[in-house]
Amino acid sequence: MKRVEGKVALITGAAGGLGSASARMLAREGAKVVVTDRASQEALGREVAASLGQGQGLFLPLDVTREEDWIRAIDTTLEQFGRLDVLVNNAGLGIPKDVENLSLEEWRLVHAVNLDGTFLGCKHGIRAMRQCGARGSIINISSLAGLIGVPTLPAYGSAKGAVRMFTKSVALHCAQQGYGIRCNSIHPTFVETTMVKALMEASGMPDKAREGMRRSIPLGHLGEPDDIAHAVVYLASDESKLMTGSEFVLDGGSSAQ
Repeated sequence: MKRVEGKVALITGAAGGLGSASARMLAREGAKVVVTDRASQEALGREVAASLGQGQGLFLPLDVTREEDWIRAIDTTLEQFGRLDVLVNNAGLGIPKDVENLSLEEWRLVHAVNLDGTFLGCKHGIRAMRQCGARGSIINISSLAGLIGVPTLPAYGSAKGAVRMFTKSVALHCAQQGYGIRCNSIHPTFVETTMVKALMEASGMPDKAREGMRRSIPLGHLGEPDDIAHAVVYLASDESKLMTGSEFVLDGGSSAQ
């Protein structure tokens, strides 16, 4: 039996990286998936949606910092598929600058995408799940940087740490209200994605940066998008029905040091 058969999932930032890997794996396990990303990523997003199979994928443009986009995307999901069971708040942005060189505008942008976007997703995702009577699962993609400090990513770490605590608040609220909606966060280490490659390039010495990232992980290698997608499928499925307000840490042992 497919693990998420009959469920409908919406994933942000799903035109590539962790989002597209999660979309493909959820679809293979039986879910219908709404692939969302910025309008500038529409071509890639439509390719991902088309790759999921006939009737299993739909692309919708979504800027996670705009509440009107969220309302439109959620309402369209309900119109097209009749329900929402799984929400993956995956869209993220990191700017590799230390506290002395980061501008206030950059600080606000990183928090708008990573934290405000997650807030809006949870707010409107809960509305949709309650409306259709789903025993839903909200999965917030945080980061190892939300658990330990990274001197070159102060805004990203701040936002992802806030996502961790916000997740717990949402989880307890839904539990206390008896909604049957769970909320958990995933905390990956460095994963082979476009964003991590951009961080390597920004260092000016990408090969050295890659080696530094690899050496910081006790298991000795960077993660792959499917490593996180497997966790997404588990949290989306009923296998994790006792799990809410928790951190799913995928860091190769980094936080154990």
